[in-house]
Amino acid sequence: MNEKLKNSFYEHIEKAKVLIELGKLDDAFSSLEVAHILGQRFVVPHTLSHLYMLKIGLLKRDIKEVLGQLFRIPTGFLGSLVGILPTGNTGGSNVSPFKEMKISDEINELMK
Repeated sequence: MNEKLKNSFYEHIEKAKVLIELGKLDDAFSSLEVAHILGQRFVVPHTLSHLYMLKIGLLKRDIKEVLGQLFRIPTGFLGSLVGILPTGNTGGSNVSPFKEMKISDEINELMK
């Protein structure tokens, strides 16, 4: 992971942590979706984004999100490890874990 990408990933993680503390869980989740896209090719960042998504699911008592993240944590870990990932997928249970999604130009630029 290059420095620019790494910095952007962790900025989104830190933003999400602050928003979680403020109780702005939907905004925090949106930040985690961007972090997920940025980090999904790398085992630790990818897994970290799913762990925080799980935390939000637990805080919201959203059983669908919790179950979705419990599935995505191990499969995302393995997917990053072997390089089989649905590019651009935002990582939440509101989308199929196998669906590829369009990456915004801004995020795509960071990933180059």
